[in-house]
Amino acid sequence: MRTLCASTLIGEFFVIGFAGLVAMKNPDLTQAQVWTVCGVTMLLSVLLCGMLSRPGAVQLGWALQIGLIASGFVVPTMFFLGGVFAALWWCSVHYGRRIDAIKARWAAAQAESGAPDAA
Repeated sequence: MRTLCASTLIGEFFVIGFAGLVAMKNPDLTQAQVWTVCGVTMLLSVLLCGMLSRPGAVQLGWALQIGLIASGFVVPTMFFLGGVFAALWWCSVHYGRRIDAIKARWAAAQAESGAPDAA
């Protein structure tokens, strides 16, 4: 699960950074507004990548996704982008857990059969 979640967070980092550059062209938004939303989100995404092995990391990831959606009140495009990222986060968590379960069954079967570890 950590691999999929980390990939999603790093993807968010880059997309939000590029979105910030595009949002700066909007005359209704100040540079401070754009980079407050984008900079904080980018920082939190990277920090959360390092915390994925800790308890509560998935819940913090959900808090980040909700914050992304709520940042749409400052930068309206973020409503859409935050929704997309929330969907990606759900997929990362859901399918990541399924992959972890399959890997655990595979490892148990390997250990039971006495096969050498494939590293």
